[in-house]
Amino acid sequence: MTSTPRVNLSDKIRATLEAEIGSGQLPAGSRLDEQALMERFEVSRTPAREALLQLTSAGLVTSVPRHGAVVAGVTLPDYVAMLEILVELEGLAARLSARRMPAEQRAVLRDAAQACETAAQAEDPVAYGEANRRFHEALYDGSRNEVLAKQLRSMRARMGHPRNSVFDRPGRVRQSVAEHRAVLAAVLEGDEDAAHLAMTRHISSGGNVYADTIASMTQPAPAPAPRRRASAKP
Repeated sequence: MTSTPRVNLSDKIRATLEAEIGSGQLPAGSRLDEQALMERFEVSRTPAREALLQLTSAGLVTSVPRHGAVVAGVTLPDYVAMLEILVELEGLAARLSARRMPAEQRAVLRDAAQACETAAQAEDPVAYGEANRRFHEALYDGSRNEVLAKQLRSMRARMGHPRNSVFDRPGRVRQSVAEHRAVLAAVLEGDEDAAHLAMTRHISSGGNVYADTIASMTQPAPAPAPRRRASAKP
């Protein structure tokens, strides 16, 4: 009986840190110290350590010699590999939502879609990023598959660090809104195939922009021009 509260505490810590990693509040390279987590969440060492182990297992945290646990970065090859998985998992979540989403969850999805429209009209990429997160998470919950929802949240957290930079790109918010409308219509109509197709197109479209963003973030700086040697005096 004593293990249940500890597991709940570790899950709470993991979920909080996962959200902070996904939002960029904890960028790649940020150190996650057990003692600091114990003090922040007012817990013993065990749940803090378990939360770090969960994040490490999900690929969000890595262990660096002499530094301990740090937030993992995402290389372009890592991103492309994860994108191939994300496309299918998001498509499955949309398909299951079209089949299973209850009325109250459909209202949450509509509200999130409207928040996306409002942020797009205001030309606020940060607000759009938050509304976009709500839209996708409504579909995760609507799938009624907790394993799928947990996997998607974990993967989104790891891939999400350049999110606001992506929505800064010209035309991306407008395109994303149009894609959301197609997903929303299919889910509300209960059209599983259309929901799956609309979502896979949406993720593939956004994924190409994400990949370009990460590539630009990891592009090495140009080497300085070589200095010309002064000619020897006679």
